[in-house]
Amino acid sequence: MTQRILVTGAAGYLGSVLVGRLLDGGFAVRAVDSLMYGQTSLFQYCAHPGFDFVRGDARHEKLMRGVLRDVDAIVPLAALVGAPVCNRDPWEARGVNFEAIDLLTRLRTPSQLIIFPNTNSGYGHTASDAVCTEDSPLAPISVYAQTKCEAEQLVLGAGNSLSLRMATMFGASPRMRADLLVNDFVYAACTARSIVVFDHSFRRNFVHVRDAADCIAHCLESSEQMVGGVYNLGLDDSNLTKGDLAMVVQRHVPGCRVELAQIGSDPDKRSYTISSAALAAQGYVARRSLDAGIEELKAAYEMWPRNWFGNV
Repeated sequence: MTQRILVTGAAGYLGSVLVGRLLDGGFAVRAVDSLMYGQTSLFQYCAHPGFDFVRGDARHEKLMRGVLRDVDAIVPLAALVGAPVCNRDPWEARGVNFEAIDLLTRLRTPSQLIIFPNTNSGYGHTASDAVCTEDSPLAPISVYAQTKCEAEQLVLGAGNSLSLRMATMFGASPRMRADLLVNDFVYAACTARSIVVFDHSFRRNFVHVRDAADCIAHCLESSEQMVGGVYNLGLDDSNLTKGDLAMVVQRHVPGCRVELAQIGSDPDKRSYTISSAALAAQGYVARRSLDAGIEELKAAYEMWPRNWFGNV
């Protein structure tokens, strides 16, 4: 019997990739999105017999009661993602990132699995020689990380669930985002031939958006052995400082200049190294490299009007 998966925020950066991955994997998908950005990122799935789209807000109880009927598992991607947008409207961020998850856990049946997409930015700012595992203490700095970590605790406490603490994603998507760090650096390199890096010693970890989608599919297929767990998801060989990342991008874009800014700072102060060994022990390892992703992004940016991603 085909499993039906409810995906909220399905037209977003990860969601629009995940929907296709699940359909290709033999799942049926009920996709929910408010389309607040006017996305057309799910058009390509409209003819698929396993695809069902519902337009609406994941915070609305009547809507959620309806879409939860007859689904086997839930991937709640609807969120305000990233420190800047959450800092701009903390109340809205809490409503989408936490209160909608609280509603979901109250409305779903105990048999409906939840795969929760958390962020590994919850580890905050750690010592340079520390490696964060799932047992490391959470110390979220931003409103975004705080609301996501609170929601993770809620979901895990509700049972029949697991959480993925995801690294910063990169790569092309039908609902493209140029504000994510790798995507941003490649865009700057390709358009301005210059990357300005603030707080260049701060460390980040990365994962391709398609690896994130593959991992969620793996969790659905291996849920019996993974349920109840928390798993870091990232490329273990991509634990880089922001300055090192800029140099990697520079190697792919001839003539690009990197400036390690001495004045000014990044408002996002997180810095950490993570290990994804626990996820590897469950049979999943991210495989798409930063180098391959940068080449992919270069090709993608050649295909889109420049004013979609910048103001010049």
